[in-house]
Amino acid sequence: MVNIIETKNLSKTYNGKIKAVDNLNITIQEGEIYGLLGPNGAGKTTTINMLTTRLSPTSGTATVAGLDVIKDSMKVRRILGVVPQDLTADEDLTGRENLELVAKFYDVPREKAKERIDSLLKMVEMTEASTRYVKGYSGGMRKRLELIIGLVNDPKILFLDEPTLGLDVQTRSLMWKYVRQIQQNLNVTIILTSHYLEEIDALAEHVSIVDHGKILITGTPEELKASLKGDVITVSFKEQHEAEAMKNISGVIEATDSGPNTVRIKVENADDSLPGIINFISENKLSTVRLTVTKPTLDEVFLEYTGRDIRSEEPTDARKAMMNMRRVRQ
Repeated sequence: MVNIIETKNLSKTYNGKIKAVDNLNITIQEGEIYGLLGPNGAGKTTTINMLTTRLSPTSGTATVAGLDVIKDSMKVRRILGVVPQDLTADEDLTGRENLELVAKFYDVPREKAKERIDSLLKMVEMTEASTRYVKGYSGGMRKRLELIIGLVNDPKILFLDEPTLGLDVQTRSLMWKYVRQIQQNLNVTIILTSHYLEEIDALAEHVSIVDHGKILITGTPEELKASLKGDVITVSFKEQHEAEAMKNISGVIEATDSGPNTVRIKVENADDSLPGIINFISENKLSTVRLTVTKPTLDEVFLEYTGRDIRSEEPTDARKAMMNMRRVRQ
């Protein structure tokens, strides 16, 4: 496989002291879907802004399709597609008119643009809806339109920032189908950020977890889950002192706090360890409120490496973005 994106000690410092990105080294292969995970403020956005030439690195290098992001910034922009988290389509235009407008921005010849737009609309099943005004679209239709807007210029690399934020589970699954079709049919490399870890698990071939501007771990979703080397048993109690007592249990890998009155216990195998844990609770007369067993998931990987639950992060809601657009247009 050919490496389409490479960074070497890529760094960005603000005001001479705040390191948003710290010696980042990543390699992304051509044609793959690459997941970039991290808490808010971890450096994901700054990294993407440098790769898309919106920001200049303080130090280090980054190449996109063999082009230097500083020396060849204009060439880099021509081969990129970016689908931001916020909704950008003009509500007072039809879906097709939005696509045609973007084609003009990229100087795509008229006939080629028509052929490209027809193909993209068909791919996401929006040919009929394309003649309607965007303000009448559902949330899922808006997201589908935003998705193909990023593909009008026939990019080699597509950056997707929270592509299914605010959508229901069924519509989200449908979007996953379209993303896979884009990767396979258009042979485009996709860099994906998402707060839905099941989305990253379902789509990404490789994943990097970033925090404090550094890569904490990189691998396939299965490799990341395997890195935990065990299952997790979470126990909640009526009182905090009971949770503290639980930390004294022996025969486990570790026992740590996981919220109010709650302990997160890592074990090699939950099936083998659970009887001993239940026995410890009974012998010490602890008042258990809830006990759950979790096999390794990307949620657990994220918690393990960042110390935070990604569910507690609060990305911009898609509806807020839509309301902001309406406010600006008034």
